[in-house]
Amino acid sequence: MNANMYNGMSLAYLGDAIYEVYIRKHALNIGLTKVNDLHNFVVQYTSSEAQMKAIHYLLDKEILTSEEVLIYKRGRNSHIHSVRKNVDIKTYLDATGFEAILGYLYLEENIIRLEELISIVLDMK
Repeated sequence: MNANMYNGMSLAYLGDAIYEVYIRKHALNIGLTKVNDLHNFVVQYTSSEAQMKAIHYLLDKEILTSEEVLIYKRGRNSHIHSVRKNVDIKTYLDATGFEAILGYLYLEENIIRLEELISIVLDMK
C-alpha cells in the first residue's frame, strides 16, 4: 500500500489501533493477566498525554527520520472536529501525529522500524 495517499487522520486512525495491539501484547508478555491490571498498564502508554510525551521524546532525541517528522506534522496539523473533553488540543494533535507515524510505517510494511520506535517508547518509562 502507498501510505502517502492517506491523510494524517487516516494514518493516525490505523496507527492508534496498531499501537494499542503492540502495547497490549507487551502487557501480556510481562505477565499481566488481570483485565484491570492490563487496562491500567496499557493506558499509561496509549493515553493522549503518554503519546504526546513519546513523540516529544522521539523528537528531542532526534530519533525520527526526516520522513517520519513530515508524517508527524501531517498528523499533527490535521483538521479535527472534536476532542475528548479531558484533553487539550495541543496534546491531542501531538498524539495524533505520533499515531500517524505508526500508521504510516505499518502501511509501508516497515515493521522493523515500527517495532523499533515502539520499543524505544516502552524503554522510556
